[in-house]
Amino acid sequence: MAASMPVKTNFHPSKTHSDLERWVCVYPAYINSKKTRQEGRKLAKQHCVENPTYMEIRDVLSVTNLHIAIENKQYPREKSKELLYRGRIRVQIKNDDGTPVNPEFPTRESVFLHLGHKIPLLKTRQNKGSEPAQQQQSQSGGGQSGHKKGGKGKRRQ
Repeated sequence: MAASMPVKTNFHPSKTHSDLERWVCVYPAYINSKKTRQEGRKLAKQHCVENPTYMEIRDVLSVTNLHIAIENKQYPREKSKELLYRGRIRVQIKNDDGTPVNPEFPTRESVFLHLGHKIPLLKTRQNKGSEPAQQQQSQSGGGQSGHKKGGKGKRRQ
């Protein structure tokens, strides 16, 4: 029999910061610049990223000194049920004694701001930005540009 996930229980004051239930949840909608505050965005738009994925969040947080867990969950306010919008990242930001795991990230907002700053710098994001420019260049070259067909013309009787 395969090892199963630990049983999730309700919050209890005796739980420590190292318990998975006490870790901070990060949904992609929290830092999505296309979302409104009512749709779940947590930061100002200038600090957010356009349509982040849980994989990008995982890539950015994996290089920090934070413990992360990936869960196949859907944000409740998300209208689309597609796989692209699925995923929840749990992040441990405090030790059992209450001190930050990484002093750079003492709060959940600091983690969100870090994600908003680092996700645009990912190689996958930089490649996406250059692809549309390459497509426009290839489409505009060649062909008969400037030659237009005449209009309806006069009607014959």
